[in-house]
Amino acid sequence: MINKVIHNKIKVIIVLIVIGFSQIVLAQNAPKEEDYYRITKVPTPEGVKVEGGGVLSLPDGTIAVCTRRGDVWIIENPTMANGYPSKFIKFASGLHEPLGLAYKDGALYTAQRGELTKLVDTDGDRIADVYETVYAWPLSTHYHEYSFGPVIAPDNAFFVTANVAFGNEEWWRGESRVPWRGWTMKIYEDGRMEPWATGMRSPAGYGLIDDELFYTDNQGDWVGSGGLWHLPKGVFTAHPAGLKWSEHKDSPIKLTKEAFYGKIDKRQVKKNGRYVKPENIIDEEDPDFVYEAKASFPEVQLPAVVLPHGILGISNSEIKVDKTGGKFGPFSGQVFVGDMGQSKIMRVVLEKVKGEYQGVAFDFRSGFQSGVMRMDFDQNGNLFVGETNRGWGSAGTTNSGLEFLTWTGRIPFEMKTVKSMPDGFEIEFTKPVDKSSAEDLDSYQGKSYIYKYHAAYGSPQANLETINLKGVNVSDDGYKVRIVTDNLRPFYVHEITLNGVKEKESGQITLHPTFYYTLNNIADGDKLELSQLSTKRSSSIKKKVAKKTKASKTAVAKKTKMVLTDAQVQPLLTNNTCVACHHKEKRIVGPSFKLIAKRNYTDEEMVDLIYNPQPKNWPEYATPMAPMPQVPKDEALKIAAWINSLK
Repeated sequence: MINKVIHNKIKVIIVLIVIGFSQIVLAQNAPKEEDYYRITKVPTPEGVKVEGGGVLSLPDGTIAVCTRRGDVWIIENPTMANGYPSKFIKFASGLHEPLGLAYKDGALYTAQRGELTKLVDTDGDRIADVYETVYAWPLSTHYHEYSFGPVIAPDNAFFVTANVAFGNEEWWRGESRVPWRGWTMKIYEDGRMEPWATGMRSPAGYGLIDDELFYTDNQGDWVGSGGLWHLPKGVFTAHPAGLKWSEHKDSPIKLTKEAFYGKIDKRQVKKNGRYVKPENIIDEEDPDFVYEAKASFPEVQLPAVVLPHGILGISNSEIKVDKTGGKFGPFSGQVFVGDMGQSKIMRVVLEKVKGEYQGVAFDFRSGFQSGVMRMDFDQNGNLFVGETNRGWGSAGTTNSGLEFLTWTGRIPFEMKTVKSMPDGFEIEFTKPVDKSSAEDLDSYQGKSYIYKYHAAYGSPQANLETINLKGVNVSDDGYKVRIVTDNLRPFYVHEITLNGVKEKESGQITLHPTFYYTLNNIADGDKLELSQLSTKRSSSIKKKVAKKTKASKTAVAKKTKMVLTDAQVQPLLTNNTCVACHHKEKRIVGPSFKLIAKRNYTDEEMVDLIYNPQPKNWPEYATPMAPMPQVPKDEALKIAAWINSLK
């Protein structure tokens, strides 16, 4: 009997060793972003600081780059083909922080702080001879009055977006000191200007998608999280500063700031003669949301896609559609969005449901050397990226730069797209899934949430709710999985992680296992019957095994404080967006976990700082941490204990 017990124990040990070895091999062979998309740095001449405010692929194969220092460069052989170096030619100089480039009829156009400028080379020497003001707008000289663009409209006019300034006494509150700050302007070649839309706070990204204008905005006051907005004429997106000019005779918007603040609290309070900075109200009973404002003010335009703050960036920038015809991989026709703070690029797929745009966002490629500001595809399908972080914090090793992203020719196992269904979502993959793993409901985990609409800076995820999966249906070819739930919520972000869905051939999970779908409208159509769904859960089998070892584990846990391993804590760090700004070893947007551990906070103190960050504790970091009250207390304590174990 004793020999039999020993033999069984040896068998268990051997199985555990084999499993452990297999996990190590899988981890070592786990696919990485660089396996599919390679980043190459473009060396710049000595003394040249690119600080890419604009990047543009020109018809002759060169790349034009405008810099925040006021120069425009033409770069020959930008990919260093055949081993030859790139050649930088200074096309223009002396501009005032140009933040965009467009090309039309042989001329370059750029938006400076106070004007749209046309640059023309009249004698073919690659140096601009003509600097022509197309249209100028006023400035108040505030540092935050950036102007972005232009985008060439389908009728050959130009779109330019304009940042708000901030108050003198209320340095945190965006304001439109002069016309047309916080607006998008449509400008014509003959010098006419047409106010187009307002509600912009920091509209750093812009672009045409199917000949429709879209822009990205950054989290801040009145903007709970960054995102992508469709911008038809006459809409109001979010930030109320620009309403100051809505009564102007040329304004297409009739909503006034008085009407707006009559409905939504401005939260402008003075104490002891000084304004009090609005802060997020924890456990707020009846917060405002943008969709509620739309019920009162039809001009309000909801974001087509929310890019959750701290996950899909912290300062969203350029919009670029892949029109390379497959030269950039399997995502042709999809939208790529840059981010400065996290120095990365996301991927977005839009669809129209009941006449409104909505869609899904995924992580795509991180690891750029500085903040991603501007992007453009060249004729060979390379994506050139202009980078800067002056005025913002960003991940990366430098303050500026120019790099390009190249598809290696390998197809990653990814969710190609996600579509809204009347009872859930349909996921399409780039490769067939393993049917057994995809039919297991435990392979999916999800939640839905929304962001507050208030004068405080940003917003935590609010009204969190677990997504209840009723079942899944896997297509015969394994390329599509339909997931069915009974608690879809219009206007909410639906975040679902496929933590167990594996590729049929390799057994690996997707390169980026989480999707973020902004559901403005629930799609019409037929719902799946329960008989068509798989409802199995592998956890029901695991529970039977777990009961046998629970008693012994409980005894061990009482003797020692359980601290998660790196592998065990990773899902908590990812799900709660910690890895968006922090790394175990190195500085990115925020300090490394090891550096935090050296501060000797108790676990409880660290949890309090997760909920109520103190930027003054880390003055050397430009981007303050946002409050994270949505992190469950038990998970926050586990994260804190793990961080403290790094001392």
